[in-house]
Amino acid sequence: MPNKLLSTALLAVVLLSVSACGSTSGTTEGAAAECPVTKSGASSEKVTVSGAVDETPKVEFVSPLTATVTERSVITEGKGRAAVAGSTVAVSIRVFNATTGAVVDQLTTPEGEPQEIKLEEPLVSGVLKALLCSSAGARIVAVIPPEEAFGENGAEINVAATDSIVFVADVIEVKKPVKVLEKANGEDQPVVDGLPTVALADDGAPTITVPKTDPPAELEIAVLKQGDGAEVADGASVTVHYTGVIWGTGEVFDSSWPKGAPATFTTEGVIPGFGKALVGQKVGSQVLAVIPPAEGYGEAGQGSIKGTDTLVFVVDILATQ
Repeated sequence: MPNKLLSTALLAVVLLSVSACGSTSGTTEGAAAECPVTKSGASSEKVTVSGAVDETPKVEFVSPLTATVTERSVITEGKGRAAVAGSTVAVSIRVFNATTGAVVDQLTTPEGEPQEIKLEEPLVSGVLKALLCSSAGARIVAVIPPEEAFGENGAEINVAATDSIVFVADVIEVKKPVKVLEKANGEDQPVVDGLPTVALADDGAPTITVPKTDPPAELEIAVLKQGDGAEVADGASVTVHYTGVIWGTGEVFDSSWPKGAPATFTTEGVIPGFGKALVGQKVGSQVLAVIPPAEGYGEAGQGSIKGTDTLVFVVDILATQ
């Protein structure tokens, strides 16, 4: 994924798809009809959280804590728009192992700013229940059982298959849902010589063919389909489908298409070249970005991506706000 989150491990926590979410949570004025309340319980009420919202909280509880269903307690009430399915929320999150009491991780941007998350699958059901129907300014705590988090497999961040988790979230901003396209629907544009070519499946998923030449030294951006929707602003939240390959091998290192759902993030929350490829484009567009290391993951690389690898992304811009 082209993000630059402080913790990719915690991103897996909140994005891991385990089971579909049923009734969701919340207590916010005017939202009761859309948000059946997930009740607090004996375990969530044993967690004390102090400190100001949007500052690192002091979280205390006596472990072990367990729950059979997600329990959600509101520490600080929020005001304004309630988060519903499809909303994008800016949140700062801390996660603890409820059995051991150990801090699992935290989720913010590298600059310590709240991270935007779209409230839809593939968020784990317990996380959805915790965040849905909260509003800006809220601080919530939830105790989430394994069945509504990681299931029988546990997780690779020191959470066993039998461990519940304590989930503390500060909800900083709530954006209303926007219409999301299924795929780019803009007008086809002329092919740019020397850049990778793209063939599309019926569902819009791209197959990228990279030329057998040296990659360009600078960032290259080409519009493959020109949309006519809203323009992506610098710093905006964007929902996209994308596929990324490595120039030279053509290896697909990541794609949203097989996951069954697009990704949502801010233009500032991704690698520089990816963000530059989005800003100024319109919803409905499909964009090709050839990203040299300096505009990508730098000399350190990431995962299978070496510090010398040039990346190629094809991105369908499906919504922005």
